[in-house]
Amino acid sequence: MPLIELAMAFAIRHPGVTSPIVGPRTMEQFESYLPAVDRVLSDDVLDRIDEIVAPGVAINRDDESYGAAELAASARRR
Repeated sequence: MPLIELAMAFAIRHPGVTSPIVGPRTMEQFESYLPAVDRVLSDDVLDRIDEIVAPGVAINRDDESYGAAELAASARRR
C-alpha cells in the first residue's frame, strides 16, 4: 500500500478527524489519494501504527494544539 493511501486511510478512520484536508498540486497527486477512500485499515495495522507512535504522543511540539479531550481513551479510534 502506498504511504499516501495509508496516511489518508488512517486520517479518514480517526474519530477526531472530521475531514482530511489534501493539497495536491497535480491531477496525478489528487488521483493518488482516491484509493484511500475505499481502504479499510485492519485493527492489526492500526495496532502496529500505535506501536510506532502511541496515541496521544506528539512528536512535533507544534502539533500539541489539541486539548486533552480529543486524546482521551474514550475519543480514540476504538
